[in-house]
Amino acid sequence: MHPAVRKTLYNLRLRKVFSAVFVKVNASVIEKLQRVEPYVTYGYPNLKNVKELIHKKGFGNVAKQRVPLTDNNVIEQALGQHGILCIEDLVHEIANVGPHFKEVAHFLYPFMLNKPQGGLKGIKKVYKDGGESGNREDHINELIDKMN
Repeated sequence: MHPAVRKTLYNLRLRKVFSAVFVKVNASVIEKLQRVEPYVTYGYPNLKNVKELIHKKGFGNVAKQRVPLTDNNVIEQALGQHGILCIEDLVHEIANVGPHFKEVAHFLYPFMLNKPQGGLKGIKKVYKDGGESGNREDHINELIDKMN
């Protein structure tokens, strides 16, 4: 893997296979995604999958420690100054790309997903050509369901 691609994956906080993060779409992120397109798949998750990911696989960054999101007090202490007090506020902020999206996304540790049921086919092709990598748009939800 080219060092520039590896650095871009690191900047996107994708350091392990089958990890996932939420990012806000802007010109910079689109450029980064195009650079790493052969190695990642991305799209627009629905509210149901955002909620399930945070409830099942969610961990927060508290004093550089990975803390499970089992208690709303953890969220309130870390993000209370932004008006985010509970898991439902976290889900709402991510799903609707609210004004404090960046703070919430960086509070959440990258999600460690399972291998997809049924495996991956065509990993050397982009999604639109029948492969697995690249932009899936709304079809990312089917993959999340397989991996969650």
